[in-house]
Amino acid sequence: MKHWTLIFSLVLFCVSPAWGLSADQTFAHAQNAYQSKNVKVLAEDASQLHAQNYILAPYADYWLMLITLSTSDKAVVREFLSQYADYPFADRVRGEWLKSLGKRQDWDTFFDELASFKREDLAVSCYVLEGRVKKGDAIALTEGKALWMSTLEQPANCENLYDLMQTSKVLTQDDIWARFRLAMQEGKVALAKTIIQRETIISKAELKLIDTVYQNPQAALEKKNIPFKSHLGRALNLYAIDKLARKKLDDGLNTWAKLMSQFEADEQVYMWGRLAMQAARRHDEQALSLYAKLKNSELDQDEIAWKVRAALLERNWALVLATIDDMQANQQEEQPWLYWKGRAYKAQNAIPKANSIFLPLSREHTFYGLLARDELGDVMAGASINYVPSDAEVQAVKNQPAIQRALELQRLDMRWESRAEWAWATKDYDDKQMLAAAELAIRQSWYDLAISTSEKTKFVHNFVLRYPAPYRETVQAFSKANGLDEAWVYGLTRQESRFVSYAKSGVGASGLMQVMPATAAWIAKKTGFSEYRQNMIHQTETNVKLGTYYLRYTLDLMSGQAAMATAAYNAGPGNARHWAPKKPMEGAIYAETIPILETRQYVQKVMANTCFYSNSLGTKSVSLKQRLGLIIGDGNANASDESDN
Repeated sequence: MKHWTLIFSLVLFCVSPAWGLSADQTFAHAQNAYQSKNVKVLAEDASQLHAQNYILAPYADYWLMLITLSTSDKAVVREFLSQYADYPFADRVRGEWLKSLGKRQDWDTFFDELASFKREDLAVSCYVLEGRVKKGDAIALTEGKALWMSTLEQPANCENLYDLMQTSKVLTQDDIWARFRLAMQEGKVALAKTIIQRETIISKAELKLIDTVYQNPQAALEKKNIPFKSHLGRALNLYAIDKLARKKLDDGLNTWAKLMSQFEADEQVYMWGRLAMQAARRHDEQALSLYAKLKNSELDQDEIAWKVRAALLERNWALVLATIDDMQANQQEEQPWLYWKGRAYKAQNAIPKANSIFLPLSREHTFYGLLARDELGDVMAGASINYVPSDAEVQAVKNQPAIQRALELQRLDMRWESRAEWAWATKDYDDKQMLAAAELAIRQSWYDLAISTSEKTKFVHNFVLRYPAPYRETVQAFSKANGLDEAWVYGLTRQESRFVSYAKSGVGASGLMQVMPATAAWIAKKTGFSEYRQNMIHQTETNVKLGTYYLRYTLDLMSGQAAMATAAYNAGPGNARHWAPKKPMEGAIYAETIPILETRQYVQKVMANTCFYSNSLGTKSVSLKQRLGLIIGDGNANASDESDN
C-alpha cells in the first residue's frame, strides 16, 4: 500500500532510518519527536516503523499529520483520511482540519468534509453555524442560542458566531443578562465579565464591583454599595441576595423583602424562583409557600425539579403530580419524574395509570428501574438471564485490528489512546459482540472497560460482566471483618473507581475505595496500623482495609442506615445528618432530596449497584426499596448549604 508519508518525500529530503532500534524504541523515539515537533525525525521514525511492520506505525503518521496539518495541501490531508478511515484518530484529524478550514473561511471544503465528521466538538459546531450564516442560512443564528446559554469553557471562534447573532439582534439583551446570571451562579466570574461587556461598556470600577460582590455577597449588601439604577447593579444585588439565601435563608428573605421594590417585574419573578429553590434545597418548610408565588411556567428546569422534591418532602402527592405535568415534555420523560409521577398516581389509587408508567420503566437497569420493579411486585417478570460469550466469540473480537492496537497501546501504558481504539472498534457491535469484548476486557483485568462495554447492551445482557467482583478474597475478608454487606462494599467500590486501583479524584481521594489521604492517616492511627505510609494508599489490600473501616464507621454514625451511610461516605457525616428528616421518611425520598447533585446520584447508583451485586454474588436478595429503608433523623431538617442542582 502506498503510505501517505511517502508524499513528504516531495518536500523533505530523504533521511536514512535509524536502523538497529527495536519497534518499541523507535515508537518511543517517534513520540519524543512529535512532542518536540521535529518533522524530519518523526518522518524518519514513521518510515522505520512501517519497515518493521509495527502495529502502531500508523500513529507516527498520525502525529506527523497533526504537526503539518496547517500547511498541508488538501490532497495530502484527504489521502491521509482515506488511508486511515478505519482508525479512530482519523476523525480527530478531520476535526482539526475542519477548524483550520473554518478559520480560513473555506466554507465549500468545510461543508464537503463535515458530512464525514462523527465526533462532538464545540469549536466545529460554532464554525458550522457561522459557515451556514455566511452561506445565507439565517436560521443558524437562532440555533446558536443553545450554544450561547452554556457556562462551559468555549473556544474563541464561538465569539465570531455570537457577534453575528448580536449584530442581527438574534442575541438579545435578555439573553445576555440571562447568561450573565448563570455564569455568576456557577462562580465563573471571568466568563461573566466577558458576557456582560457585550451589553454595555463596563468601567474598571464596575468590573471590580463584580469581584467584590462575588467574594463577599453579604458584606456588599450590608455596605449598600451596589447601585440599583443600572441593570448590572440590580443583577449583582440579585446575585448577592441569592448567595445569602443559600447560606442563611431567613436573612436572604428578609433582605429581599426590604429591597424587592427596587427591582423590575421580571427580576422579581427570577428572584422568587431562586429563593423558593434555595428553600427547597435546604428542606425548609417555607419552600412550597414561596413556590406558590409563581406559576410553574415561570420556573426553570432546576427550580421546577426542586418544587417536586419539596412536595415529596411534604408527601403532597397531588402537587407532585401537578408539578410534573407542568414540566417541559423532555424533562417529564426523565426517569426521576416518570417514577415519581407513577408514585403520585399510586398514592391516589390510580393503579392502572401508575403501572402504565412502572412497567416500561422497570425494564431499565437503573435506580429508578429497580424502584419501579418494587412497585410492580408480582406483576414484574423474572430477572434477565446472563448471556455468556464463548471462547470463539471472545477470540473473534481479540483478532480484530483495532482491538489488537488497543491491547498494544495498553501494554505501552497509553491508556487514553487504548480506550479510543476500543471505543472505535466496538461502536457498531451487536449485544453479543459487546459482551464478548467485555469478557476480553475482564481477562485483561480492564474492569472499568468491561463495565462500560457491557453497559451498552440493549437486549442481551450479562450482569456478572457489568458488575464484576475482582479481588474477591480481599473484599470478602474485610467486609466480614467489619460486619458489612459484601454486595454493598462492591456497589460502592464500583461507583468510586470502577476497580481502577490507580484512580485519584480531583480532591485527592485515592485507590479502589477512593480514600482521602487525611482519612487514611486517621484510620491508621485509630486502628494501630503503625506501618502505614501514604504511598500505600493505592495498594489493593491496604485501600480496602481502610475503606471498609471507614464505611463501617459511617454506618455506625448513621445508626445502621445504609443510604445515609453511603451519603456520608461521599459528602461527610455532617451533611448526611443535615439531610435527614424530622419525621421518618422513606429512603427513596431521602436520596431524591439530597441537595448535592454528585452525592444524590452517588447514593442512587451505589444502592442500585448493591442490588445487582447481591444477585450476581448470590448473597441475600433484598429489594432496593428495602435496602433504602426508612430514614430516621435526629430532628434537624435543615439541609447543608453545600448544594448544587
